[in-house]
Amino acid sequence: MKCPYCLSDIEDEALVCKVCTRDLYLLKPLLEKISKLEGQLAAVADPASFDERIRDLEQQLASAHERLHPVRTGPLAFLFNLTVFILLPLGLLLLSHWLITIALDTSLLYLRIISIAVPLPFGLVLFLRRRRAVLPWFVGTVFLAIASVIGMSWITSLVDNTPVLPQNVFEWREYLEYAASISFSFLTGMLLGGVLNSRSHRPAGKLRDSLLKSIISRLVGGNLTPQQLGTLIKKLEEYGSSIVAVGTTAVSIYTGLKGVLGS
Repeated sequence: MKCPYCLSDIEDEALVCKVCTRDLYLLKPLLEKISKLEGQLAAVADPASFDERIRDLEQQLASAHERLHPVRTGPLAFLFNLTVFILLPLGLLLLSHWLITIALDTSLLYLRIISIAVPLPFGLVLFLRRRRAVLPWFVGTVFLAIASVIGMSWITSLVDNTPVLPQNVFEWREYLEYAASISFSFLTGMLLGGVLNSRSHRPAGKLRDSLLKSIISRLVGGNLTPQQLGTLIKKLEEYGSSIVAVGTTAVSIYTGLKGVLGS
């Protein structure tokens, strides 16, 4: 150990410093306690290693969940998903259009609201059940929106003997607004479902975390500790997903009600 007075190296059993001849009898128990605490502190693992272990366990948990609940593939699974999450909401939208515009002949405000309310829960349930590839379902969303507006126009044409496709700029705008409200609603449901699914059993993406840490370190000049970086990344994930969800929902509502509010 070192002498607390002159910092010279002395024997652990010494009661007097051989260099400065100071008495160490009263300070020795304190020095031994400090030395013991330093040893215990050195034996404690780096907190970053605990975070890494937690991420590995989350990854193992997600892998085990996927093995217990394998994703169904094949023609039957494709037809099931297509029927439940695309054709069923399409049928509900067309039925709602017929009831509101033909059978009841009531305000189009209800049709605007339904075009937002119907697709959202289907997208939510779709991505809440398990993780899925986004691109194929984005294509499905576009198909749902286009088929819905064409189907609605076809139903109207059967009664009023009008063309199915738009004939002027105003009608094209109406087509696009209905299609946008349907697609934004379904995509909002997909986003919310994906966020809830990832929070329930989320494997921490190591590549994503590494990239985020690199970007944040450059932005703040590398002045954050690994623990502070990890906390900041979690907050960005939570707030970012919430902001995107709120934003897409607001766009969907605005698009759906724009015609009514504008009039």
